[in-house]
Amino acid sequence: MARFLSKLTEPIWNWASRRYQAAVARELKKYGLRFDDLYDEMYDLDVKEALSRLPESEVLARNARIKRAMDASMKHEYLPKELQAKQTPYQWYLQDALDQVKQERKERIELGSSLPYNREIP
Repeated sequence: MARFLSKLTEPIWNWASRRYQAAVARELKKYGLRFDDLYDEMYDLDVKEALSRLPESEVLARNARIKRAMDASMKHEYLPKELQAKQTPYQWYLQDALDQVKQERKERIELGSSLPYNREIP
């Protein structure tokens, strides 16, 4: 019965997820952001470690996109339509490094060792 309901509702969920992704992409394009720019390195230490493994040019581009988005938001403006058309909100640059860091963290937990970037008071 559950499998039948799953098959029955799957097209609806697929349609809704595509609509949601398109809506998120529109909002990100307005400010010139990519989805990976939304990860906060102050909130998640894995993100901070993954960012430290990226090339400096990629980190600088990320910071420039975030600053531009904050500036546009404070001015209550959006990017011009020409620039919005050039934006690629779902071009991933952080996912591979983040997956690698999470895999290393999982491996360290299995081995029983502490993380090199863990915030623990001795």
